[in-house]
Amino acid sequence: MAEHSECMATRLIALDWGTSALRAFRLGGSGEVLETRHRPWGILSLPPAADGMADPAPGAAFERALQRICGDWLAANPGLPLLACGMVGSAQGWREAAYLPTPASLDALGHGLVQVARPGGAPLHIVPGLLQQGMLPNVMRGEETQVLGVLAGLALPADAPVLIGLPGTHSKWVLARGGRIEQFHTFMTGEVFAALRGHTILGKTMQTAAVPDDIAFARGLDVARGSDAALGLLSHLFSTRTLGLTGALAPAAQADYLSGLLIGHEVAGLARAQQQGAATPQRLVLCGEPDLCRRYAMALQAYGFATPAIATQATAPGLWQIALAAGLVSAGATLSSVNPATGSPTA
Repeated sequence: MAEHSECMATRLIALDWGTSALRAFRLGGSGEVLETRHRPWGILSLPPAADGMADPAPGAAFERALQRICGDWLAANPGLPLLACGMVGSAQGWREAAYLPTPASLDALGHGLVQVARPGGAPLHIVPGLLQQGMLPNVMRGEETQVLGVLAGLALPADAPVLIGLPGTHSKWVLARGGRIEQFHTFMTGEVFAALRGHTILGKTMQTAAVPDDIAFARGLDVARGSDAALGLLSHLFSTRTLGLTGALAPAAQADYLSGLLIGHEVAGLARAQQQGAATPQRLVLCGEPDLCRRYAMALQAYGFATPAIATQATAPGLWQIALAAGLVSAGATLSSVNPATGSPTA
């Protein structure tokens, strides 16, 4: 439990509320992270009522999760603004926050917040997602906040394009410029890896490795960009099994090899998209889980991209920037004053 005096220093309660998890940040007057809490209470796994009874209102389970993760913060300072991003704003969330069209600016996101009334407490504000129209529409919800957090820590000319990679279940590659999210691509790499490993014959001969096998991963990258790359991913996937059957790939190396194949094909697709685009990014940044970012950095360099910078904590700075744009907090920090790698103010 946070001490009362510590809570009084809080200026914003920021929530990263996804499908399977809920993270709460207590932010100070310059956007610095004073405290972080994590619970497995995503929108599809909300905590049940103590008495096991059905909730009287649709939002009751969301309010219960909010109170359990940061009720003491709210009690110490009931007027604190609350801001959330992620799937809490989806059709299955607490309140749907409609997608905004791209290109989209920080101000557009700040002015597009959806408000959820909370009896006896300050309202919850929810960040909208983004929709990219086209023959093949694309959407993001939650990643837009990470992108703004990354941009907050970059010192670049206003018109300098930045490519930000967000590897994960559904990897996003976002082109931003002048504080605006201009366009993005989505690759279902993480989800496909999990499905192939857990639900196809490829996983039958795999064994869990004690440590990541970078040699097997690099081998997968090489195959993805090799002389027979024209055969495509569907053909390459079967080599995970055949290399194992012939003894060329140990069982403990097969998952890393498969990861290399999938990430290699993802980065190859990204490279083709970059060749077709007009803007050449001046900076390349990866934001996500450290070991996954390390692997993506290997893949990017194998395909001729520049060495990327790494940002590990971008959601809280992004929520702070949106809160500033929306007028939920005072302008005690500028766009460059929060380091996305640490969540703390820069000098």
